Amino acid sequence: MNLEDLEKIDSQKMCQTYDKWPDIAKQRYEQEFSRPEFKDIDHVVFAGMGGSGTIGDVFSSILSKNNIHTSVVKGYLLPKTVDSNTLVVATSISGNTDETLTVLENSLKTNAKIVALSSGGKMEEISSKNSILYFKINQIHSPRASLLQFLYSTLNILQEFIPIKKADITESLFQLKNIQKQVCTSNLTDHNPALNLAKWINNIPVIYYPAGLQATAIRFKNSMQENAKNHVITEDVIEACHNGIVAWEESSNLQPILIQGKDDYVKTKERWKILKEFFQIKNIEYKQVFSTEGSILTKLVCLVYFLDYVSIYRAILSKIDPSPVTSIDFIKKKL
Repeated sequence: MNLEDLEKIDSQKMCQTYDKWPDIAKQRYEQEFSRPEFKDIDHVVFAGMGGSGTIGDVFSSILSKNNIHTSVVKGYLLPKTVDSNTLVVATSISGNTDETLTVLENSLKTNAKIVALSSGGKMEEISSKNSILYFKINQIHSPRASLLQFLYSTLNILQEFIPIKKADITESLFQLKNIQKQVCTSNLTDHNPALNLAKWINNIPVIYYPAGLQATAIRFKNSMQENAKNHVITEDVIEACHNGIVAWEESSNLQPILIQGKDDYVKTKERWKILKEFFQIKNIEYKQVFSTEGSILTKLVCLVYFLDYVSIYRAILSKIDPSPVTSIDFIKKKL
């Protein structure tokens, strides 16, 4: 792959946006927002689909060991446990996501506090009409390419009552810059690990992940589907050892990719070891992707950054423009 071929296929310059992701994240976290002053929040509901849904997945992982209960809604219905101590964070990067708009309107029928984020659209109109605390964040290129723009804006806006250390956020921004040097388009060489993994993928990947890194597996699946137009399967590594592993007893063209954390739970590490041994006995080629060192936020955003590049490079290698999503447009026009 060379830059000229990449730019020819990447007609809407998605890669240019990704090359700037660490700087975009830093700018959004350092921007001044009028932050909400809610009290006694013990339940946060993150509502969003696609890239917006990834924001909820990331926060859910970050807060999994804290006292704040987190729900991620990817659909139309609020949890029954929503009450006056609940904060609903509705995110639609486009501002017109049908499911998220429905959740937003249903939230108005409860006693929950509400925050809405979008680049405009119907969400801005509903928020203005109903005096909902609303933040307008510009979309960059596309909803999926705007992930860090919205994620770090949300980290900024919610920092007063979401227990995430500032040091963890600073660390994540630093590590994003390190990943950038390895995977961006100024390094289209054999030393680019994202490009190398993209070259290896030539069929349907099966992504194995530990529970704490589920957000990255879901995001990788979504990005491969939208950018490379490639089918993808995801499997929790522990659950797969009770069912999915049996499918490998028959020959298959599927390709296992193992997403592992540097400090996975000791029993999870045991499963990784056994799974690799099984693949080796069966002569099944697999690839491993390891998280960086650091906080769970750092692990998640750096894995997402790396794996999103894999999906874009896979698209370019297949001579597919990563930007158009005509099937999604078809569905939306029918709603």
